[in-house]
Amino acid sequence: MELPSELKYTREHEWVAITGNIATIGITDHAQEALGEVVFVELPAVGDTIEHGEAFGVVESTKAVSDVYAPMNGEVLEVNDDLPLSPQLVNEDPYGDGWMIKVRLAAGEDQRELMTSAEYAAFLDESAA
Repeated sequence: MELPSELKYTREHEWVAITGNIATIGITDHAQEALGEVVFVELPAVGDTIEHGEAFGVVESTKAVSDVYAPMNGEVLEVNDDLPLSPQLVNEDPYGDGWMIKVRLAAGEDQRELMTSAEYAAFLDESAA
């Protein structure tokens, strides 16, 4: 399982790449493995506001339907328009071509709840035990 060290992670299995006040968000390699073959992705519209802890999208696989949760507050600047036609990108490249949304973070947005790759790996180990 891949866990890029430059990313931050959530307990709901999203990853976040933060550059300035812009966050790119997707689901982790662990999440896509657990879901199995992704067949449908529903994302918010550009201009929508996402709120920390609230669902902003849906990923449907051959095994399950799962919500995708906002790791922080912000405004959706861009959505990955490739995912509706090619949802398998979430499986093939969850940290690259399978990204989901880009968000302008709300002013003063707190990142303390996000985990490093090492903390997320420990969290997964604890969850599996």
